Amino acid sequence: MSVRRLAEDQVQPGSFSFTEENAAWADATILKYPEGRQQSAVIPLLMRAQEQDGWVTRAAIEFVAQKLSMAYIRVLEVATFYTQFQLKPIGTRAHVQVCGTTPCMLRGSEELIKLCKRKINAEPFERNEDGTLSWEEVECQGACVNAPMVMIFKDSYEDLTPERLEEIIDQFQAGNGQDVKTGTQIDRVFSAPIGGLTSLKNGDAAGKTVPKNSSGAGEVDVPPTKAARPDTTAAETNPALRTPADGETATPDGPTVKRSRKSAAPTSDEETAPISDTAAADARKPGLEDADRPAAIDRPAETDDLKLISGVGPKLEGTLNDLGIYKFSQIAAWTKAECDWVDGYLKFRGRIERDDWIKQADALARGGEAEYIRVFGKKPR
Repeated sequence: MSVRRLAEDQVQPGSFSFTEENAAWADATILKYPEGRQQSAVIPLLMRAQEQDGWVTRAAIEFVAQKLSMAYIRVLEVATFYTQFQLKPIGTRAHVQVCGTTPCMLRGSEELIKLCKRKINAEPFERNEDGTLSWEEVECQGACVNAPMVMIFKDSYEDLTPERLEEIIDQFQAGNGQDVKTGTQIDRVFSAPIGGLTSLKNGDAAGKTVPKNSSGAGEVDVPPTKAARPDTTAAETNPALRTPADGETATPDGPTVKRSRKSAAPTSDEETAPISDTAAADARKPGLEDADRPAAIDRPAETDDLKLISGVGPKLEGTLNDLGIYKFSQIAAWTKAECDWVDGYLKFRGRIERDDWIKQADALARGGEAEYIRVFGKKPR
């Protein structure tokens, strides 16, 4: 590994401090560690400092060392050892990390590196003329099946050609990096085979083809299934396979042995017990016209990121949006009856109460992530 040193003094800022939001996050993060082990927070705090300033400065290292009561040299050792920390200024709009490990190399990463040298700077870690772009070669980033790929900050861009990477760099240079499609850049679904599926293509249980999925990746065929039934032909020719008479049990060699008729027959309760009204009600999905449905609103110009609520993922957020739920304040105001309606509609009983959606939404509605950290002692999600 190459020697890693801090940037020259002339580019080092004189001081560092966390923003108010990051300071609250740092305090909450330190509290996660047992008494006497708070120095274990050194990596998260250095990463947050890098996210705030774009790189890890000497002042940031000194600040973290003081906050964690660590010797400066100990924090410096961490910052210079882990290559995830940038020790000099990088591009303000994009820092392109090109994977050069074997799978990506075999699929053309060397051409991507040549493009970066031509378009950004001939040397890694050096910025272009206006300081907006930089690049480096890195080791495996875990998307080998979609090689070659690059990382730009926290997002990956896969299945690249030099031409496509040049287009991506141009968009970041123009300040439109948020509009660039992440993940694979070709016509495939995530890491599915190029050219479509190669298995499960014989039709579904009714011998039909399942329509295209939501991603538009093509038709998905599922092999038909058959109900299990005894092979009557084999049973007729082999007594060992015959179904035993009532009150008898088949043995591996064919003969049967008697067993108690009491144990063979189900009880009358087992045969005739009806499904309870409560079970039937639990299985029934509430209607959209139900009086307990939470009030919906039209989609506002600015919607809240409901995924910040623990227990809400992209799919649930989409369903809530379809119900007219877009804001934390709406969820925070739900009554018990409305929570029960949503639980039933989403087909999971008790999650809202178990994950405490109401309290989470109330904190996020009142003060965003800073208030959430103050209430729960951790960052949302």
